[in-house]
Amino acid sequence: MNFTKSIAAIALAGLLFVSCKKNTEETAPTVTASTETTVPKVKKEIAAANLQTASFKVDGMTCAIGCAKTIESELSELDGVQKATVDFDKKLATVTFDKTVQNPESLTKVVEATADGKTYKVSDMKS
Repeated sequence: MNFTKSIAAIALAGLLFVSCKKNTEETAPTVTASTETTVPKVKKEIAAANLQTASFKVDGMTCAIGCAKTIESELSELDGVQKATVDFDKKLATVTFDKTVQNPESLTKVVEATADGKTYKVSDMKS
């Protein structure tokens, strides 16, 4: 009787092993090699005559890592923006941009539209 139980257990284990292996082969995701590389966006050189700097107060920021960095990133990615910095402690944003491409009003709209569109308010625009 012991011999029969051993044979049955080995047969059952073998059956489970084979059936699980077959099942994983069918459901295994196929992985393809990707040759896609991300190319950083190249900023166009801005003529010195067209360079303008604007600084303004940003109200509504609650943290340096989330709020300030998000606003800084949004501004930096705009066409015609050479450099954007946001100081969380002073609640101050400074943007250097091409005045033929951007203007202070468009920068204000981008900041105020960041997040849910109601969180950040721009004031004291100086250009």
